[in-house]
Amino acid sequence: MGRYLLRRLAFLLVSLALASVVLFVLLRMLPGDPANALTAVGATDEQIAAARHAIGSDRPLPEQFTHWLGQLASGDLGTSFVSSLPVGPEVTARLNVTVPLTLAAFVLAVLVAVPAGFVAAHKRRTWYGALLSGVSQLGIAVPVFWLGMILIAVFALNAEWLPSGGFPQDGWSAPADAIRSLVLPVVTIALVMSASLIRYVRSATLDVLGSDYLRTARALGEGFGTAMWRHGLRNASVPVISILGIELASTLLGAVVVESVYALPGLGSLLATGIAQHDYPVIQGVLFVSTLAVLLIGFLADLVQRIVDPRLRGRLSGGAR
Repeated sequence: MGRYLLRRLAFLLVSLALASVVLFVLLRMLPGDPANALTAVGATDEQIAAARHAIGSDRPLPEQFTHWLGQLASGDLGTSFVSSLPVGPEVTARLNVTVPLTLAAFVLAVLVAVPAGFVAAHKRRTWYGALLSGVSQLGIAVPVFWLGMILIAVFALNAEWLPSGGFPQDGWSAPADAIRSLVLPVVTIALVMSASLIRYVRSATLDVLGSDYLRTARALGEGFGTAMWRHGLRNASVPVISILGIELASTLLGAVVVESVYALPGLGSLLATGIAQHDYPVIQGVLFVSTLAVLLIGFLADLVQRIVDPRLRGRLSGGAR
């Protein structure tokens, strides 16, 4: 396991380095000049050149990239071209919204999807099993922004139970208001995510229900619940864990849409502002942190799979030899 962890960590670092190169190159290929965000309309060539020199965009690309890598190595995400403020603290402040939003939606989706997916598989020949399968198929087709607007219309504008958007100025210093402001965004993400997860849980459960080892356990006198708990749960969870990692990562990256619908000051709004202003340090900082989070989620999901499934551990130890 130690060798495996070292290999995975090395792969993570290499992937992060490659992602940083791709990110830097692609940003510089986008049309537009970041100096335009710092100058007034109708600025002279001398003023634009001075702005480029101030932010360092007139330096050779290799020099700019080396400077950025040096900043990353020291834990510095750079300084915003527009606000002249450090990007790191701004990203951290926005994570205080995005991370709770993502994790709460993920936990709620799992709590809904796992039992619903199991029932949809075990009771697939009943009307409510078929209904769960149909609802999950419908949920996948629903755009998240459309669902968000429907929830706002119903629970915020008509019922006036919850705020339609925004986040308290005091942030988590006012926890009750902060939680209320995240209820609708969390439910929006969780409903869309659970619709997808139900299908995967149902598929994994059907594979277990049709397996020889479960039929053998039942033939030896074990009840259905005992056989599923002792033999089926672990086997069904292995593919689901991988999907959970993918869903969590995609939710983190896709939070930009939900944050826009609900006007939340998270990473999504910071990224959108950075793109509109061609603020390279802000864009690089947000995408770098997001990429790191996705790689860490994939690493943890892979590790949990090997802890849960002895066959993967045996394959791993065999490879180590």
